[in-house]
Amino acid sequence: MTSRSGLASVPLPDPAPAASRRAVCAAHAIALLTLPTGLWRLLLAAGFTAGYTEAGYAAAGLPGWGRVYALGVTLGSELPALLALGLVRPWGVVLPARIPRLGGRRLPVRAVAAAAGATAVLLTCAWTPFLLWWALPHPDMTPRGALVVGLLYLPLAAWGPLLGALALSYRRRTAASGRPAGLSGGPGAPRCG
Repeated sequence: MTSRSGLASVPLPDPAPAASRRAVCAAHAIALLTLPTGLWRLLLAAGFTAGYTEAGYAAAGLPGWGRVYALGVTLGSELPALLALGLVRPWGVVLPARIPRLGGRRLPVRAVAAAAGATAVLLTCAWTPFLLWWALPHPDMTPRGALVVGLLYLPLAAWGPLLGALALSYRRRTAASGRPAGLSGGPGAPRCG
């Protein structure tokens, strides 16, 4: 059989199972978890006290180098959270062709799953203490500011467990078929919502 270009068409292997709807929803939830705290830190960097007392704001290095730190932490949180989408999308298995020199290459599935699992453990250890936010005094914040910041950071406690579940889902899908997962991320792929 030939295509319109005259080249013989090569049958493509059956795609691996698509990510489940739950996995897709978990990946999108992870991508959104860091947004509230990121916006709060951007307010800090823009010069708003955003719940700090004046003395607490100055003690945090804001304004000054604290602004750079706030921006760095925001980028350092948002980018890894967005990478969780790769565990349910095709680009999490095969890099897009538009990436110079690396495009079209398969990612090592075990390494991706291991990195996601290790990151899940680290995130769980880092953010679980925020569940105790209201049990600790916050003299550098106003009472309303401490409440709001606690509510903004509370969703981050779910980041590690969600990423861990997503890493397991990714690994199971790739191991079950013997082929990379997520290659069937076209129009018929499950969506969240």
